[in-house]
Amino acid sequence: MSLSLPQKMVVAEVGPRDGLQSFAGWIDTDTKVAMIDRLSDLGLPVIEVSSFAHPKAVPHLRDAEEVFERIKRRPGTVYRALVPNARGAQRGTKVRVDEMLGLITISATYTRKNQNMTIDEAIAQNLKSFRIAEARSIPFVMALGMAFWCAYEGLIPEDNVIAVVRRLHDGGVRRFYLAGSLGMEDPAHVNRLFSRLVELFPDSAFGFHIHNLAGMATANILAALDAGVAWLEGAICGIGGGIAMPTKLGSVGNFPTEDLVAMLDEMGIATGIDPEQAVLASHEIARLLRIEPKSHRANGATRKSVSELGAHNPDMRYS
Repeated sequence: MSLSLPQKMVVAEVGPRDGLQSFAGWIDTDTKVAMIDRLSDLGLPVIEVSSFAHPKAVPHLRDAEEVFERIKRRPGTVYRALVPNARGAQRGTKVRVDEMLGLITISATYTRKNQNMTIDEAIAQNLKSFRIAEARSIPFVMALGMAFWCAYEGLIPEDNVIAVVRRLHDGGVRRFYLAGSLGMEDPAHVNRLFSRLVELFPDSAFGFHIHNLAGMATANILAALDAGVAWLEGAICGIGGGIAMPTKLGSVGNFPTEDLVAMLDEMGIATGIDPEQAVLASHEIARLLRIEPKSHRANGATRKSVSELGAHNPDMRYS
């Protein structure tokens, strides 16, 4: 099988928002700012800073405005905010947001149970957010959650995803990402759906927000790359990815940024990020958050560390 792989890839970091919003406890503003500044120093091109959801809905990110005001901004980095509705988009216009992220879930059941909306209502709300961003020349990205599989509905028909993209595209949106949300998608599905979208909407760009509950993330990444995605999204240390269900499903595994950067580098795909520095940043941020990083690379699974192990253990044997 011959794969079509890009020479370079944009890596977006979602840890400060998607990671911290599902933490068990409050992370103070000083720590959030320090975390984002460390990610900026790493040279990431996109950092998802916070969410302008209602503080009652996402209490862990109720300090979004203050975080945006206090972070150290690196030239060349896009500082993004989630705006789940038009009210959130209005809040985002009052601080320096480089990019707004709208959100819809393709599963009608999930949308109804967790947002008390129909798909039609959710599309209308996101188009309002898009218009608010457009009026202020703020770039806008549309996140399509539950784009592959849903605990309520099972497999999501590809035509349902395409129909939602088409309606948003008709409204002017040109940048989208697909999220498995529960991490249960398979690589054949990922490749097929992204390939169809890239072909049907050649004036648009598509990204992949990666979860890994079923352990197929690396295969799904490869499938998405082959299909022509423009960027990939991970979270430092593999934090977050929790999904709101009638009872919380906990962490369903955002793919670790340091593993993503290393995988791409080892495949010869440039990201502009040093894999060793990404591991170092993950350790520093883990200490800030008082957690252990969940990634393979931060736990010693690098080519360099294994080579050093071999150099100091010349009599290693297969077990």
